[in-house]
Amino acid sequence: MSLRHAILAALLDGEASGYHLAKNFDVSVASYWFATPQQLYAELTRLETAGLITGREVVQQRRPNKRMFTITEAGMSALHDFVASASRPTFIRDELLVQVYACDAGDAAKLAGHLQERAAQAIAKAELIEKLLAKLRGERSEDRYLAEAVRVGPYLTGLRGSTFERENAAWCHRVASVLRLRANLAAETVD
Repeated sequence: MSLRHAILAALLDGEASGYHLAKNFDVSVASYWFATPQQLYAELTRLETAGLITGREVVQQRRPNKRMFTITEAGMSALHDFVASASRPTFIRDELLVQVYACDAGDAAKLAGHLQERAAQAIAKAELIEKLLAKLRGERSEDRYLAEAVRVGPYLTGLRGSTFERENAAWCHRVASVLRLRANLAAETVD
C-alpha cells in the first residue's frame, strides 16, 4: 500500500483540505498507516498532477487560503483497482520491538518503564478510536450499523485499530512484567 491509496480512501468521505486530511490521518488512519504532514502535502501535489484528485482554492478572510481536494473518476478507478488487488502480508516495524529483542544488553527496568508508557498510550488511542466508532454508530447497535451504513470501511478499520492498540497494551504489560521479574531475580542473586 502506498500513501497514495490511503489519501484516496480518505477522500471517499468527501472533499477535504490537506489540514483536515492530516488531522484525520492522526486519529483514524494512524493505526495502520503513518505519514507526516509534509509527506501528505507532497503526495496531494503528486495525486493532483496525476489527475487522481482535483484541488480548488478557498479564499478565507481571517485565515490563510486553503486548498480543498476531491477524488476524481481516475482516482476512483485507481482505488477500485487497489481494492481488487491482492494484498501483501503485513509486518511489524517498531523500534520498541528491537529494544525488547536487545533487552539483555541494556537496562531492563528502564525498558519496562518505557513499555508501561507505551501501554498507556495504546489504551488512550484505543479509547479514542472507540469513541469515534460510537459516534459513527449513533444510536444503532454495531451489527445494525454494519448492516445499514452507507460506508463501513472506516468503521471496520477502526475496529482493527482498537483491537491492535489493546493487543499492544496487553503485550507491553506482559513484557514489562517479565523484565521486572528478571530484574528482581537478578538483584536477589547478587545479594
